Amino acid sequence: MITANKTDFSGPQANYNFGYVWLISVVAAMGGLLFGWDWVVIGGAKTFFQRYFQLTSEAQIGWANSCALIGCLVGALMAGALSDKFGRKRLLIVAALLFAVTSLGNALAGNFTLFIAWRMLGGVAIGLASNLSPMYIAEVAPAQIRGRLVSINQLTIVVGILLAQSLNWFLVRNLPPGATDEFIRNSWFGQQGWRWMFGLMAAPSLLFLIGMFLVPESPRWLAKNGKADRARSVLAKIGGEHYANAAMRDIESTLVSEEIQRVRFADLLEPRMRKVLVLGVVLAVFQQWCGINVIFNYAEKIFRAAGYDISSVLKNIAWTGSVNLAFTFVALGVVDKGGRRPLMLLGSAGLALIYFVMGWCYHSGVQGLPLLLLVLAAIGCYAMSLAPVTWVVISEIFPNRIRGAAMAVAVTSLWLACFLLTYTFPMLNAKLGSAGTFWLYGAICLAGFVYIKFNLPETKGKTLEAIERELAD
Repeated sequence: MITANKTDFSGPQANYNFGYVWLISVVAAMGGLLFGWDWVVIGGAKTFFQRYFQLTSEAQIGWANSCALIGCLVGALMAGALSDKFGRKRLLIVAALLFAVTSLGNALAGNFTLFIAWRMLGGVAIGLASNLSPMYIAEVAPAQIRGRLVSINQLTIVVGILLAQSLNWFLVRNLPPGATDEFIRNSWFGQQGWRWMFGLMAAPSLLFLIGMFLVPESPRWLAKNGKADRARSVLAKIGGEHYANAAMRDIESTLVSEEIQRVRFADLLEPRMRKVLVLGVVLAVFQQWCGINVIFNYAEKIFRAAGYDISSVLKNIAWTGSVNLAFTFVALGVVDKGGRRPLMLLGSAGLALIYFVMGWCYHSGVQGLPLLLLVLAAIGCYAMSLAPVTWVVISEIFPNRIRGAAMAVAVTSLWLACFLLTYTFPMLNAKLGSAGTFWLYGAICLAGFVYIKFNLPETKGKTLEAIERELAD
C-alpha cells in the first residue's frame, strides 16, 4: 500500500492499493491485446486463405480484408448503448466470448461466406473492446496514474500486433522461396497453416474471459446506476475507506438524479456536452487520419516503393512492430509526468515533419535505408504520443453520466476514419504518388497540431469529476 501525499491532485488522500489497481487494469487491457491480434492476423493469413478460397477478384480480396470494420462499427455503437445499461464488465465478458468463438470459427471455416461472417462477428468484439477496455480502466484508476494505466491498453494492442506478426512468420517460415500458387493452395500452408493463425487466438481469449469474471464492476457505473454501496466497496479496495467516501461524494456531485438511469444519444447534443463530444470525435478521427495506419496496412507497398524486395519487406515489418512496442513503453513512462497535451503536440508536429521529409525522399528518388529509418521514426513518434494518449484523453474527458454513449460516438468515429484512411490510400497513392500522399498526411498533422494547441486542455493529475467540471460546466 502506498500513501498519497498532500499534494496529490487526485483529490482525497488515500492509501492506494496500486497492486490491485494494476492487476484489474491489466486484465481489462487484455481486450486491447486481442484487439491488436485480431486486427493484424489477417495480414499474414491472406496469402494463404485467398488461394484456399480461390479468391480472384480485387473486390473479393478487399472485402475479406476490410469486412471486420463493419463489425467494429456495430460493436462500438453497441458498447455505448449497452454498457450504460448493463455495465462495463458484462460487455467485456461478451467481447471475450466473441473473441474466443470467432477465432475458432475463422479457423474452421469451410467456405468464404462463413469466413466473412466470422470476421465480421470478430469485428464486433474489436469494437466492444476498443471502446470498453480504456473506459473501464479510466473509471477505476487513481487520477495521478490514470494516464499510465489507460496507456497499458495501447501497450497490449501493440503486444497483440507483435504476437500475431511473430506467430504468422513462425508458422510459414519454412515456405519454399518462389512457391507457386498451386503449391501454396495444396500444401499444409494453404490448407492448415492459415487456420492456426486464427485459431491460436482462442487461448488468450479464454484467459481474458476468466480474468473478467474476477475483476469488479466500474465503481462509477455502479454509482451512476444506484448501487452506491457496491461502488464504495470497490473504491475502498482501491484506496481505503477515507478515499472511498470522498470519491463517492465527488462522483455523486456530477450525477443528476432524474437523468442518470437512462442516457439518450440526443443528450450528447446539449450545448454543454456538445463541445466535449466534438473534442473527443476530432481527436479520435485525427489519430487515424494522421496516416500511420497506412504504414501498418500497406507496409508491403510502401517498402516495395522504397526499393526493397519481398524478403526484406517482411524483415522491415518485424522492425516496425518492435519499434512500436519499444516507444509505447516511452509513453507509459511520461504520460503522467509530461502530460497529455505536450505529447499530443509533439506527436502531431513530429509526424508532420517526418512525412514532409518522406515525401521529399519519394519525390527525389531516395530509396533504401533512409526511407526505412523515416518509417521507423514515424512509428516511434506515433507510438509514444498519438497512439496511447488519444485513448487516454477520450476515456477521461466525457462526463460520468454520458461516458458510455459519448465514448461510443468517439470510437465509432475512429473506426469510420480508419475505414476511410485505408480505403482511400490506394487511390491517393495512384493519383498523387507516394510523395504527394505523404505530403497530404503531413498537412493533416499540421492541422491537428493547430487544433490541439487551441482546444485541448491538460487533464494530467485531475479526477474524472474535476475534468468534467472544467470542460462541461
